[in-house]
Amino acid sequence: MIAGMSHEPARAAATADLMRAGRETSRLSMVFRYAIAEQLGLTVSDLECLDYLADSGPVTAGQIAERTNLTTGAVTSMLRRLQQAGYVSAERDPADRRRVIVTLRPERTADLERPYERFAEQTRQLIEGYTVEEIGLLVRHYDHIQAMYHAELDRLRSGDTA
Repeated sequence: MIAGMSHEPARAAATADLMRAGRETSRLSMVFRYAIAEQLGLTVSDLECLDYLADSGPVTAGQIAERTNLTTGAVTSMLRRLQQAGYVSAERDPADRRRVIVTLRPERTADLERPYERFAEQTRQLIEGYTVEEIGLLVRHYDHIQAMYHAELDRLRSGDTA
């Protein structure tokens, strides 16, 4: 680069490319999730709930409502559907009978993983080409994006539109 020239145009272009790629990845992720939910005979909210349970282990119905941004009434209906389909069990919390603890039924885990197997293998192959440092950068990026989503969801839930 010539002395005194700015990196700003190149940085602006790279940033625009990154933002576009992020938006397209988000869109494709949603379309993919809808297709998987349809294949399993579930709604996307059902699938999100099951994915959350797979990652977190047993949680309360209230935690599911917070995580999925659904009302407690909608979560109750969803849990009823998922129980009838055999995906989850819901038991009263012995420490606080007002709370319900929801658990993913382990015998159904393979049914939920099957639609993702090919994509997961392709992802593993892609990541094999990355250095540990590159993987660390991606993890930090995703962690920061998740924190921003949580902050924005909190803001939206509080009614703050500014």
